[in-house]
Amino acid sequence: MEDAGMNGAPVFADRIAAGRLLAQHLDRFRGPETVVLGIPRGGVVVAAEVARQLGARLDLAIAQKLPAPGHPEVAIGAVTASGGLYLDTALIRWLDVPAAYLREAIDNARVETQRRERDFRDTTPPVSLVNRSLILVDDGLATGATMRAALRSLRRSMPRRLIAAAPVGSADGCDAARLEADEVVCPFQLPDLHAVGMHYQDFHQIADSEVLHALREADQRTSAPTFSEEGL
Repeated sequence: MEDAGMNGAPVFADRIAAGRLLAQHLDRFRGPETVVLGIPRGGVVVAAEVARQLGARLDLAIAQKLPAPGHPEVAIGAVTASGGLYLDTALIRWLDVPAAYLREAIDNARVETQRRERDFRDTTPPVSLVNRSLILVDDGLATGATMRAALRSLRRSMPRRLIAAAPVGSADGCDAARLEADEVVCPFQLPDLHAVGMHYQDFHQIADSEVLHALREADQRTSAPTFSEEGL
């Protein structure tokens, strides 16, 4: 944490600084048998720093949130690259989300996850995630919808342990992640988290090129092939 905002809420300089702090809380998973998976795009930058600090491997967990009508920062669900779907049915009912809007949002998210799968994946053979410690990282947990969708898919890889991790999150978002993960590591859990970006001085939109750079740099560091997101 570089600074503090209102009510002592954390404000990180950027995603790299947030990843460095998060890694301190994950030190017991240090080593090459751990796989750190980032949710594109912003989560990958945080995950890359976590993996670097832990000497762990870096990979992707491709998931796309379904934005609430008129509130794109609020997730009412998420899909993964394989078409896996998680819906926050209580929130959808509370917001009275039209069925037509929901269908279109799901279709759009599936197109985007498939595009990311094509663009981010290398041609290297997949490596099994079975019986490994997997740390799934995002740059923040608001509703937890995107994290839950990715966790559900990763669970099918039969990991030894499945950890959800984020530098900052809402109490509700962390509770939602606990329904899917063996453990949630979130150093700063706040009663309310309206927008993840409020807790970063630099929260610029991450370009695809930045994701690819992080993956290539990690691949060079570990001298090992990039893992595939088995089951996603």
